[in-house]
Amino acid sequence: MVGWLLVVLCGGVGAYCLLHMRGGTPGQRRTAAGEALMGFGMAVMALPASAAEPLPPRVFAAVFGAAAVRELVLARHAPAHHLHHAVGALAMVHMALAMAAGSGHPGGHHAAPAWTPALTGVLLAYFACYVLRTGVRLVPSGAGGPAPGGGSAEGAAAGVLRLPEVAVACRLSMGLGMFAMLLTT
Repeated sequence: MVGWLLVVLCGGVGAYCLLHMRGGTPGQRRTAAGEALMGFGMAVMALPASAAEPLPPRVFAAVFGAAAVRELVLARHAPAHHLHHAVGALAMVHMALAMAAGSGHPGGHHAAPAWTPALTGVLLAYFACYVLRTGVRLVPSGAGGPAPGGGSAEGAAAGVLRLPEVAVACRLSMGLGMFAMLLTT
């Protein structure tokens, strides 16, 4: 059940990020593309093995290794944001390597390296802090404002999707998903 919830959550975040790529500056579109990749990748990785034949762990390691390199290159422009994405991509590489070593994945052939639990613990602490810090940003400040998007229901829905709080909620959801996935490593 948890696997399916992660699939729906992460897939929904990935879809939102794809929609978010339609507007904004080139930097905002690159950020949305990176977040969409993470969302969809997390959804595929969380897919229960009973639902479909899982992709080989080396495929996940290669895709997310490339994403980590991309984020490190982009960190020249917005260091904190892209470094967080790089940590997320490297966490996905770590989970893929753990899957390949047999921890958390049926049919694994090798024992996990001795440092795997320590790295998992560090990543769990990082994402726990990230989730708490991000969650605080969603606490209402008490200042209400008019409903976004104008008069039509379609305009209101489009306006709500553009609210900064929705992007923060998506990042919070992906952080929670990453934390949950790391717990199984």
